[in-house]
Amino acid sequence: MQQTTNTILMVRPINFRMNEQTAVNNYYQKVIDDLLPASVNKKAQEEFDAYVDKLKSFGISVIVVSDTDEYDTPDSIFPNNWISFHQNGTVALYPMFAENRRYERREDILNTLEESGFLIENVVDYTSAEAEDIFLEGTGSLLLDRANGKAYCALSPRADEDLFIEFCEDFEYTPVVFTAYQTINGTRKAIYHTNVMMCLAETFAVICLDAIDDKKERKHVVKHLKENNKEVIAITEGQVNCFAGNMLQVKGANDQLYLIMSQAAYNSLTPNQVKQIEKHCPIISSSLDTIEACGGGSARCMMAEVFLPRA
Repeated sequence: MQQTTNTILMVRPINFRMNEQTAVNNYYQKVIDDLLPASVNKKAQEEFDAYVDKLKSFGISVIVVSDTDEYDTPDSIFPNNWISFHQNGTVALYPMFAENRRYERREDILNTLEESGFLIENVVDYTSAEAEDIFLEGTGSLLLDRANGKAYCALSPRADEDLFIEFCEDFEYTPVVFTAYQTINGTRKAIYHTNVMMCLAETFAVICLDAIDDKKERKHVVKHLKENNKEVIAITEGQVNCFAGNMLQVKGANDQLYLIMSQAAYNSLTPNQVKQIEKHCPIISSSLDTIEACGGGSARCMMAEVFLPRA
Protein backbone atom coordinates (compact mmCIF):
# COMPACT_ATOMS: atom_id res chain seq x y z
CA MET A 1 0.00 0.00 0.00
CA GLN A 2 1.28 3.45 -0.81
CA GLN A 3 1.47 6.01 2.00
CA THR A 4 1.41 9.16 -0.14
CA THR A 5 -0.53 10.24 -3.17
CA ASN A 6 -0.07 12.74 -5.98
CA THR A 7 -3.80 13.59 -6.16
CA ILE A 8 -5.68 15.83 -3.73
CA LEU A 9 -9.36 16.81 -3.61
CA MET A 10 -10.04 20.36 -2.35
CA VAL A 11 -13.31 22.28 -1.91
CA ARG A 12 -13.32 26.01 -2.66
CA PRO A 13 -15.43 27.90 -0.11
CA ILE A 14 -18.23 30.30 -1.05
CA ASN A 15 -19.51 31.12 2.45
CA PHE A 16 -16.55 30.56 4.77
CA ARG A 17 -16.77 31.94 8.30
CA MET A 18 -16.26 30.83 11.88
CA ASN A 19 -18.67 27.91 12.43
CA GLU A 20 -20.36 28.41 15.79
CA GLN A 21 -21.37 24.73 15.86
CA THR A 22 -17.78 23.48 15.78
CA ALA A 23 -16.38 26.14 18.11
CA VAL A 24 -17.82 24.32 21.16
CA ASN A 25 -14.90 21.87 21.11
CA ASN A 26 -12.49 23.27 18.53
CA TYR A 27 -10.54 25.67 20.73
CA TYR A 28 -8.37 26.87 17.84
CA GLN A 29 -11.18 28.93 16.29
CA LYS A 30 -11.32 32.69 16.80
CA VAL A 31 -13.62 35.50 15.78
CA ILE A 32 -11.84 38.16 13.73
CA ASP A 33 -13.62 41.22 15.17
CA ASP A 34 -12.79 43.84 12.60
CA LEU A 35 -13.73 41.80 9.51
CA LEU A 36 -17.19 41.53 7.97
CA PRO A 37 -18.32 37.99 6.99
CA ALA A 38 -17.98 38.82 3.27
CA SER A 39 -14.39 39.97 3.87
CA VAL A 40 -13.57 36.80 5.82
CA ASN A 41 -14.88 34.70 2.94
CA LYS A 42 -13.00 36.76 0.34
CA LYS A 43 -9.73 36.44 2.27
CA ALA A 44 -10.28 32.68 2.69
CA GLN A 45 -10.87 32.35 -1.06
CA GLU A 46 -7.68 34.27 -1.81
CA GLU A 47 -5.70 32.03 0.57
CA PHE A 48 -7.32 28.94 -0.94
CA ASP A 49 -6.55 29.96 -4.54
CA ALA A 50 -2.93 30.87 -3.76
CA TYR A 51 -2.51 27.55 -1.94
CA VAL A 52 -3.93 25.54 -4.86
CA ASP A 53 -1.67 27.42 -7.33
CA LYS A 54 1.36 26.70 -5.15
CA LEU A 55 0.56 22.97 -4.91
CA LYS A 56 0.06 22.74 -8.67
CA SER A 57 3.37 24.52 -9.31
CA PHE A 58 5.13 21.55 -7.67
CA GLY A 59 3.33 19.05 -9.90
CA ILE A 60 0.73 18.01 -7.34
CA SER A 61 -2.57 17.09 -8.99
CA VAL A 62 -5.41 19.08 -7.37
CA ILE A 63 -9.07 18.43 -8.14
CA VAL A 64 -10.97 21.56 -7.06
CA VAL A 65 -14.72 21.39 -6.48
CA SER A 66 -16.65 24.51 -5.53
CA ASP A 67 -18.93 24.57 -2.51
CA THR A 68 -22.61 25.21 -3.30
CA ASP A 69 -25.02 27.62 -1.63
CA GLU A 70 -27.70 24.94 -1.27
CA TYR A 71 -26.93 24.67 2.45
CA ASP A 72 -25.07 26.73 5.02
CA THR A 73 -21.70 24.95 5.04
CA PRO A 74 -19.07 27.31 6.48
CA ASP A 75 -16.52 24.48 6.94
CA SER A 76 -16.79 22.93 3.47
CA ILE A 77 -13.12 23.89 2.94
CA PHE A 78 -12.18 20.87 5.15
CA PRO A 79 -13.38 17.84 3.11
CA ASN A 80 -11.03 15.32 4.74
CA ASN A 81 -13.41 15.08 7.71
CA TRP A 82 -16.34 13.58 5.84
CA ILE A 83 -14.70 11.38 3.21
CA SER A 84 -11.63 9.20 2.61
CA PHE A 85 -10.50 7.37 -0.53
CA HIS A 86 -8.71 4.02 -0.53
CA GLN A 87 -6.53 2.06 -2.92
CA ASN A 88 -8.96 -0.84 -3.25
CA GLY A 89 -11.58 1.50 -4.75
CA THR A 90 -13.48 2.00 -1.50
CA VAL A 91 -14.80 5.35 -0.29
CA ALA A 92 -15.63 5.87 3.39
CA LEU A 93 -18.21 8.42 4.58
CA TYR A 94 -18.01 9.61 8.17
CA PRO A 95 -20.38 10.84 10.90
CA MET A 96 -19.87 14.51 11.71
CA PHE A 97 -20.25 16.23 15.08
CA ALA A 98 -21.65 19.56 13.80
CA GLU A 99 -25.06 19.28 12.17
CA ASN A 100 -24.29 21.90 9.53
CA ARG A 101 -21.17 19.97 8.50
CA ARG A 102 -23.28 16.94 7.51
CA TYR A 103 -24.49 18.90 4.49
CA GLU A 104 -20.93 18.91 3.15
CA ARG A 105 -21.35 15.29 2.02
CA ARG A 106 -22.16 15.45 -1.68
CA GLU A 107 -22.67 12.62 -4.10
CA ASP A 108 -21.75 14.83 -7.05
CA ILE A 109 -18.17 14.96 -5.68
CA LEU A 110 -17.94 11.18 -6.20
CA ASN A 111 -19.20 11.71 -9.76
CA THR A 112 -16.50 14.34 -10.31
CA LEU A 113 -13.83 11.84 -9.25
CA GLU A 114 -15.23 9.20 -11.59
CA GLU A 115 -15.28 11.76 -14.40
CA SER A 116 -11.61 12.45 -13.56
CA GLY A 117 -10.86 8.79 -14.31
CA PHE A 118 -10.97 7.21 -10.85
CA LEU A 119 -12.69 3.95 -10.02
CA ILE A 120 -15.12 3.76 -7.09
CA GLU A 121 -15.99 0.14 -6.33
CA ASN A 122 -17.65 0.43 -2.96
CA VAL A 123 -18.88 2.98 -0.39
CA VAL A 124 -18.67 2.22 3.34
CA ASP A 125 -21.06 4.56 5.10
CA TYR A 126 -20.71 5.18 8.86
CA THR A 127 -22.99 8.22 8.92
CA SER A 128 -25.95 6.46 10.59
CA ALA A 129 -23.92 6.72 13.85
CA GLU A 130 -24.89 10.42 13.93
CA ALA A 131 -28.36 9.38 15.13
CA GLU A 132 -26.70 8.04 18.29
CA ASP A 133 -24.37 11.05 18.69
CA ILE A 134 -21.36 8.93 17.76
CA PHE A 135 -18.73 10.56 15.56
CA LEU A 136 -15.51 9.76 13.70
CA GLU A 137 -14.40 12.63 11.53
CA GLY A 138 -12.43 11.05 8.72
CA THR A 139 -8.72 11.62 8.44
CA GLY A 140 -9.07 14.41 10.98
CA SER A 141 -9.72 11.71 13.59
CA LEU A 142 -7.79 8.89 11.88
CA LEU A 143 -4.15 9.03 10.94
CA LEU A 144 -3.56 6.16 8.55
CA ASP A 145 -0.19 4.49 8.20
CA ARG A 146 -1.38 2.83 5.02
CA ALA A 147 1.95 1.18 4.25
CA ASN A 148 2.16 -0.53 7.65
CA GLY A 149 -1.54 -1.15 8.21
CA LYS A 150 -1.87 0.98 11.36
CA ALA A 151 -4.40 3.65 12.29
CA TYR A 152 -3.68 6.23 15.01
CA CYS A 153 -6.58 7.92 16.77
CA ALA A 154 -6.72 10.48 19.59
CA LEU A 155 -10.11 9.98 21.24
CA SER A 156 -12.33 13.06 21.62
CA PRO A 157 -15.99 14.06 21.33
CA ARG A 158 -15.39 13.73 17.57
CA ALA A 159 -13.58 10.36 17.62
CA ASP A 160 -15.46 7.46 19.19
CA GLU A 161 -13.35 4.45 20.18
CA ASP A 162 -15.87 1.73 19.24
CA LEU A 163 -16.48 3.24 15.82
CA PHE A 164 -12.73 3.66 15.31
CA ILE A 165 -12.25 -0.06 16.08
CA GLU A 166 -15.05 -0.90 13.64
CA PHE A 167 -13.31 1.15 10.94
CA CYS A 168 -10.04 -0.68 11.65
CA GLU A 169 -11.78 -4.04 11.30
CA ASP A 170 -13.48 -3.01 8.05
CA PHE A 171 -10.29 -1.60 6.49
CA GLU A 172 -7.83 -4.02 8.12
CA TYR A 173 -5.81 -1.59 10.22
CA THR A 174 -4.23 -2.22 13.61
CA PRO A 175 -5.67 0.43 15.98
CA VAL A 176 -3.34 2.65 18.04
CA VAL A 177 -5.58 4.52 20.51
CA PHE A 178 -4.65 7.38 22.85
CA THR A 179 -5.96 10.73 24.13
CA ALA A 180 -4.28 14.04 23.37
CA TYR A 181 -4.90 17.19 25.40
CA GLN A 182 -4.44 20.93 25.23
CA THR A 183 -4.64 23.45 28.06
CA ILE A 184 -7.67 25.75 27.89
CA ASN A 185 -8.00 28.30 30.71
CA GLY A 186 -5.86 26.11 32.95
CA THR A 187 -7.83 22.91 32.22
CA ARG A 188 -6.69 19.93 30.12
CA LYS A 189 -9.24 19.27 27.37
CA ALA A 190 -9.19 16.67 24.59
CA ILE A 191 -7.79 17.95 21.28
CA TYR A 192 -10.65 17.68 18.80
CA HIS A 193 -8.73 16.03 15.91
CA THR A 194 -5.69 13.76 15.86
CA ASN A 195 -4.28 15.52 12.79
CA VAL A 196 -3.88 18.77 14.73
CA MET A 197 -1.15 17.28 16.93
CA MET A 198 0.33 14.59 14.67
CA CYS A 199 1.44 14.08 11.07
CA LEU A 200 2.46 10.74 9.63
CA ALA A 201 4.87 10.66 6.68
CA GLU A 202 6.67 7.81 4.93
CA THR A 203 9.86 7.89 7.00
CA PHE A 204 9.03 10.23 9.88
CA ALA A 205 6.26 11.48 12.16
CA VAL A 206 5.75 14.98 13.51
CA ILE A 207 3.99 14.70 16.86
CA CYS A 208 3.30 16.65 20.04
CA LEU A 209 4.23 14.03 22.63
CA ASP A 210 3.55 16.55 25.42
CA ALA A 211 -0.14 16.44 24.47
CA ILE A 212 -0.36 12.74 25.44
CA ASP A 213 -0.62 13.06 29.22
CA ASP A 214 -0.71 9.34 29.96
CA LYS A 215 2.92 8.12 29.94
CA LYS A 216 1.92 4.57 28.98
CA GLU A 217 -0.07 5.81 26.02
CA ARG A 218 2.80 8.05 24.96
CA LYS A 219 5.25 5.14 25.07
CA HIS A 220 2.79 2.95 23.17
CA VAL A 221 2.49 5.50 20.33
CA VAL A 222 6.26 6.02 20.09
CA LYS A 223 6.85 2.23 20.10
CA HIS A 224 4.52 1.82 17.10
CA LEU A 225 6.19 4.66 15.18
CA LYS A 226 9.70 3.32 15.88
CA GLU A 227 8.67 -0.23 15.00
CA ASN A 228 7.99 1.11 11.51
CA ASN A 229 11.33 2.97 11.37
CA LYS A 230 9.82 6.43 11.52
CA GLU A 231 11.96 9.24 12.88
CA VAL A 232 9.96 10.94 15.64
CA ILE A 233 10.12 14.74 15.36
CA ALA A 234 8.64 16.26 18.51
CA ILE A 235 6.78 19.57 18.50
CA THR A 236 5.53 21.62 21.47
CA GLU A 237 1.99 22.53 22.48
CA GLY A 238 2.78 26.11 21.48
CA GLN A 239 3.69 24.89 18.00
CA VAL A 240 0.45 22.86 17.83
CA ASN A 241 -1.38 26.17 18.44
CA CYS A 242 0.33 27.42 15.27
CA PHE A 243 -0.91 24.29 13.41
CA ALA A 244 2.54 22.71 13.19
CA GLY A 245 0.92 19.28 13.63
CA ASN A 246 -1.48 19.84 10.74
CA MET A 247 0.80 18.84 7.88
CA LEU A 248 0.54 16.32 5.05
CA GLN A 249 3.15 14.58 2.92
CA VAL A 250 2.22 14.34 -0.76
CA LYS A 251 3.90 13.54 -4.06
CA GLY A 252 4.63 16.13 -6.71
CA ALA A 253 6.19 15.85 -10.16
CA ASN A 254 8.43 12.78 -10.67
CA ASP A 255 7.12 11.30 -7.41
CA GLN A 256 9.11 13.85 -5.39
CA LEU A 257 7.81 13.90 -1.81
CA TYR A 258 6.91 17.20 -0.12
CA LEU A 259 5.63 18.09 3.35
CA ILE A 260 2.85 20.67 3.10
CA MET A 261 2.00 23.07 5.91
CA SER A 262 0.81 26.63 6.50
CA GLN A 263 3.17 29.59 6.74
CA ALA A 264 2.27 29.97 10.44
CA ALA A 265 3.22 26.34 11.07
CA TYR A 266 6.51 26.78 9.21
CA ASN A 267 7.30 30.00 11.10
CA SER A 268 6.76 28.23 14.43
CA LEU A 269 9.36 25.51 13.71
CA THR A 270 12.89 25.80 15.03
CA PRO A 271 15.80 25.70 12.54
CA ASN A 272 16.64 22.25 13.92
CA GLN A 273 13.11 20.93 13.33
CA VAL A 274 13.17 22.28 9.77
CA LYS A 275 16.51 20.52 9.25
CA GLN A 276 15.06 17.26 10.65
CA ILE A 277 12.12 17.41 8.24
CA GLU A 278 14.19 18.48 5.23
CA LYS A 279 16.43 15.43 5.67
CA HIS A 280 13.35 13.51 4.50
CA CYS A 281 11.73 15.89 1.99
CA PRO A 282 11.39 19.59 1.05
CA ILE A 283 8.69 21.73 2.70
CA ILE A 284 5.93 23.66 0.90
CA SER A 285 4.21 26.38 2.95
CA SER A 286 1.47 28.87 2.16
CA SER A 287 -0.28 31.57 4.19
CA LEU A 288 -3.62 30.36 5.57
CA ASP A 289 -4.05 32.91 8.39
CA THR A 290 -7.77 33.65 7.92
CA ILE A 291 -8.69 30.01 7.35
CA GLU A 292 -6.76 28.96 10.46
CA ALA A 293 -8.21 31.69 12.67
CA CYS A 294 -11.87 31.29 11.74
CA GLY A 295 -11.89 27.61 10.77
CA GLY A 296 -9.57 26.23 13.44
CA GLY A 297 -8.04 23.96 10.79
CA SER A 298 -5.07 24.27 8.50
CA ALA A 299 -3.21 22.87 5.48
CA ARG A 300 -3.81 19.19 6.13
CA CYS A 301 -7.55 19.60 6.84
CA MET A 302 -8.04 21.20 3.42
CA MET A 303 -6.75 18.18 1.49
CA ALA A 304 -8.60 14.90 0.99
CA GLU A 305 -6.06 12.44 -0.41
CA VAL A 306 -7.22 10.44 -3.42
CA PHE A 307 -5.82 6.89 -3.41
CA LEU A 308 -8.49 5.38 -5.70
CA PRO A 309 -7.31 3.25 -8.63
CA ARG A 310 -7.58 4.61 -12.14
CA ALA A 311 -10.52 3.26 -14.15
